[in-house]
Amino acid sequence: MLKTIHNGKLWMVTQPDHGQIAGFVAAHWGNSLFARPGYFSAERVADPERLRAEAILAIAEHDNGWWEWEAIPDLSAGDGFPAGLGEVLQNQQAGMDRWRSGLARFHHRAMVNLLISTHAYWLYAARALPNPDLAFNHPLFWKGAPEKLYPGSIEAPLAFMAELQKKQLGWIEELRTDPATASWVESATLAPLQRLLQLCDGISLSLCSALISATTGVSKGLGQDAFELHEVPRRHWDDRCTITVTPRGGGRIELDPYPFDIDPLPVVMPARIVELPAEKPAHIHTWWHARVPQQIEFQFVSAK
Repeated sequence: MLKTIHNGKLWMVTQPDHGQIAGFVAAHWGNSLFARPGYFSAERVADPERLRAEAILAIAEHDNGWWEWEAIPDLSAGDGFPAGLGEVLQNQQAGMDRWRSGLARFHHRAMVNLLISTHAYWLYAARALPNPDLAFNHPLFWKGAPEKLYPGSIEAPLAFMAELQKKQLGWIEELRTDPATASWVESATLAPLQRLLQLCDGISLSLCSALISATTGVSKGLGQDAFELHEVPRRHWDDRCTITVTPRGGGRIELDPYPFDIDPLPVVMPARIVELPAEKPAHIHTWWHARVPQQIEFQFVSAK
């Protein structure tokens, strides 16, 4: 659950809804300046439209391991509503089990699992490795230290990363032995897609929860802070740039340079919104399903 305090109200967005926004952003990625997913490599890639579809599915479903948690969420001791992301991530083992559940869900889609698993790997690498590759530093960590979101010893993250790498070798071998997908796992093709998942996740998080607090799980403000997207693949992996993201008021958010195929790009975010202060719900499921989601509208726009 992504929770944000905005104008005296508590906004709540589920992880699956957040993932769908990331997938929507990925489906519109690409224009005269930026390659579409599947078309990043300077070399010929087999069936790039199929690869694009697999990448978009992976980006949209990167947090599908949260499905069960969102159905029966842990509740925050502070407000009685579903716990925020920062609160939930304090339990390392439960977090790893969510990734395992998500990766088992699409066992027949090797490319989807490969992308989702490397997304998980780099989230833990920021916490566990002494010198992680900064080209894969997730936007979530640009404003805070990873140890706040992933507390405790690094032994469990390192073991989980090794587990993920073993699975990845199996998916890579499966893809490499098929002539129709062998070119997909070449580093020049794979790296931009791995980075794009992180970037679309970060863009969606900037709307759904501007800044996660590791102690309360609640962020302050909603899509109000200017920030930069670093190491953004443009035409291929050796052609990377920085995108400046600047809120312009009225739900308009400017990206410079602009990576999407529609200008402006409308984005709709479903949220449950509670006036504060609020009493704890007596029965969270009755309250949650009876509450009408509000459709919050944003627009991504280019610099004029």
